[in-house]
Amino acid sequence: MKPLREDFREILRLVRPGARVLDVGCGEGELLELLTKEKEVDGQGLELSAEGVAACLARGLAVVQGDADRDLDHFPSRAFDYAILSKTLQQVRDPRRVLDELLRIADRAVVSLPNFGHWRVRWALLTTGRMPETQALPEPWWSTPNIHLCTLRDFTALCDDLGLRIDACVALAPGKSARPADPSRPIENWRAETALFLLSRKAEPETPAAPPASDLFGETP
Repeated sequence: MKPLREDFREILRLVRPGARVLDVGCGEGELLELLTKEKEVDGQGLELSAEGVAACLARGLAVVQGDADRDLDHFPSRAFDYAILSKTLQQVRDPRRVLDELLRIADRAVVSLPNFGHWRVRWALLTTGRMPETQALPEPWWSTPNIHLCTLRDFTALCDDLGLRIDACVALAPGKSARPADPSRPIENWRAETALFLLSRKAEPETPAAPPASDLFGETP
């Protein structure tokens, strides 16, 4: 039996039962099927490849063919409780816009991504002078689908710029249990091979009520 991906196991733990879920870049529907069976979610997938869409339909899943870079704006605001993007953000053309859209159409976003700041990546660059190939980044540079790799510090800076709150973060590695991580600590930018984030929007500060006109300009004679 194929082992369950580490980020799938953690997503299954995070998503509450019965939630409305959009899985962006859902592939062949493995995660969406798992969430449907284990958490009884009301799930929908968005997948670019025709092969992935066909595989999802064969599993009996609700899926539409579409591109995360172009088609997220077709979904109404707050249509879902969770929008999931598992190891896909680094493959889209406009990560900033996609991340912003996820938190428009859902109350929370679950995002996992490889960390280009991991010590194995740094070591490979230092010792070989070539683009690294690791367990989290197994493809050679000329065939990888990744076009916007980033470090944990890059990602957390983008979240801050977009006004997003990091509600939870775990570090993931093949064959190991998820480990709670504080992405603000510099050491995690070295230690975490892959990271998974639970995100929401920061609350807008309340605008104080305007004072009466008489307080601003003085009493009218």
